[in-house]
Parts: sequence; C-alpha cells; structure tokens
Amino acid sequence: MARGHLIVFEGVDGAGTTTQAQALKRAFVARGLPAHVTAQPSAGPVGMLIRQVLSGRLVLHGAKAPGWATMALLFAADRQDHQEAEIEPNLRDGVNVICDRYLYSSVIYQSLSSAKPETVPWIREINARIRRPDLVMFLRVTVRDAALRREQRSGRAELYDDADFQGRLVERYNDLQDLFPDHLIVALDGARPVETIAAEAWAKVEALRAKGAPA
Repeated sequence: MARGHLIVFEGVDGAGTTTQAQALKRAFVARGLPAHVTAQPSAGPVGMLIRQVLSGRLVLHGAKAPGWATMALLFAADRQDHQEAEIEPNLRDGVNVICDRYLYSSVIYQSLSSAKPETVPWIREINARIRRPDLVMFLRVTVRDAALRREQRSGRAELYDDADFQGRLVERYNDLQDLFPDHLIVALDGARPVETIAAEAWAKVEALRAKGAPA
C-alpha cells in the first residue's frame, strides 16, 4: 500500500488554516481518496496541556505563563507524540494527513518570543526526529485582515493574541521560506474567497500527487 502524503497549512491566527484544512479533506474525499485532518497542539496528553496554557487556565507561580523555551519544549514533546500516535499510523495506512500547524509555528512563534538568533537552530534541533511534510501551504494575510477575523471569533483571548505580537508574526511568517529553504513551501494569498484558495490548494496537491507516493 502506498503511503499517504503529509500536508501542512501554516499562517498567523486568523489566516484560515483550519478552514482550508477541512476544505482540503473534502476535496480528497470527493475524489474517493482517504484523508484525515489533525492539528497542533494535538488532542494528545501534552497537546491538551498546551491548550490549557494557551487559554490561560494553567499558569506558573505568580500567575505567569511559561517562558518561550518551556513552550518550545512542550510543543516539541507534543509533536513527537502526535507523530507516533496519529500521523505515522495514518500515513502507513495510505491515508493523507492534513495538519493545521506544525513545526513552523514553533519556529515562528517562539523565535519571535525569544528575540534571540540562536532560537531557530535550537528549535529545529529539538524537533530533529519530526517527519518533514511533503507539502506546506502558507496562507499569507495582512495584519488587518487577520485581526478582523480574530475579532469575529467567540471566546476569550489566548496567550499569543496580543495585537502587537500578532502584527510582528505576520512579518515573521514572510521569512518562512528563508528559514526552511530545503522544505517544499508554497505561499497562497489568504485574502481571497475560501473557495478560490481551496481550489488553488487542491491544484498544489494534485501536482504533488503527480510526482508519486512519498518515501
């Protein structure tokens, strides 16, 4: 049985990664192809711990959130567990796995939080055993568009929802290809209608599938 492909959507909060991940699954299913949508943080034990930190339900002494290095290690642990428990089993069974966020989010968010040049190679090192995706689709949006979409959501603000930080994330994400020159990363204009983006995303997947099954 041919292995499935691992496809990742990346972008700032409000870029539309969750929407496009679900749309891509529907495109696979409509063509009779197996697909599974997942996300990071995962639904595993470490991922649930991270989600509590992000929502402010879990804090350290002094009502402070964990620092950037602790968060990077938590994300790396969750990512490894996610790979072993969910991603790899599906890929081996020939299922195409679509992941909403991946290693790239850790590099972007934690390197911006630390503001230290050595952060990126360190995060890549602690994630060295993580499988490289077959395709990464980065949804590029403006600071304003991302902010408007976040405002339309319900629920309380999370750890990284500071407007200034989110604005700097938009700029940092534009460096994604330079940070990972050896990865297949394509940028999509996330400001367009959902259906238009989904059609382009599927075209990228078709080009990937034409090259054959991953190793």
